[in-house]
Amino acid sequence: LHLVAIARAAGIQINWDDFSELSGVTPLLTRIYPNGQADVNHFHAAGGMAFLIRQLLDVGLLHNDVATVYGDDLSAYSREPFLDGNELVWRDASKQSIDADILRPASNPFSQEGGLQVLRGNIGRAVIKISAVKPENRVVEAPAIVFASQQEMQEAYKKGELERDFIAVVRFQGPKANGMPELHKLTPPLSVLQEKGYKVGLVTDGRMSGASGKIPAAIHITPEAVAGGQIAKICNGDIIRLDAEKGTLELKVDDTQLAQRAVMQADLSQNQTGFGRDLFMHMRNSVSDSEQGASVFSNNQISDDDE
Repeated sequence: LHLVAIARAAGIQINWDDFSELSGVTPLLTRIYPNGQADVNHFHAAGGMAFLIRQLLDVGLLHNDVATVYGDDLSAYSREPFLDGNELVWRDASKQSIDADILRPASNPFSQEGGLQVLRGNIGRAVIKISAVKPENRVVEAPAIVFASQQEMQEAYKKGELERDFIAVVRFQGPKANGMPELHKLTPPLSVLQEKGYKVGLVTDGRMSGASGKIPAAIHITPEAVAGGQIAKICNGDIIRLDAEKGTLELKVDDTQLAQRAVMQADLSQNQTGFGRDLFMHMRNSVSDSEQGASVFSNNQISDDDE
């Protein structure tokens, strides 16, 4: 709390824009699943973290003068350990990648940008990862199909109700609603539909890991539905445009009409009990939004007395 208070007093606040700007100037040097077929073992064999850190240091994209648990600065991590007989020794990272299909130097990246960016629009703010999304799939304009859970979307897929162009809106999945669980069950059906040639996308106030992969997925929508966010006003059939190239997320509904719509509610009673959920109810009630870290210790909740 003291450190947060100091940062607040200094006017320092890190948000998604900072990460988006960093990604915009950091080249994509690796192809590891889901933005490639290689796994971490292939990555290590191609040169691994020692090669990657050396590349970023050499082009000035990392600060070397930082304290680490191993050495005096970050350059120590541009070396790798190996066994010489029974002796542990260290060697400098290779100057060349062993496999350019997996790991590349900063002078020849897979992309000039890292692939993480912010989406903005009348639905709110969201994060999207596009490093694994093909350019032809980065812009989707299609009708919304609204779901209150990933299970509900799975059931619709199994019934064959999603064989079309659409953007899935999966709401009431944010930190205040249910603790923001991983929505990993959304990726397989959406991937299959995209491979069939349909234009699909995802808009959610919930969380997904990097395995969201090939699908254009606007995640962590803020404000979330349970907090009265605009995502709670989206209706089936509304046209949504997700443009990962321009960084926009727009609901194609007249502003006046949208303002007159009621905020939809959902039955969240199943999130209140069982598996310790009742013990953490007070945390869900006081947690900040995703961009502020989904934390009960967010800046806006620290009083002057706490400081």
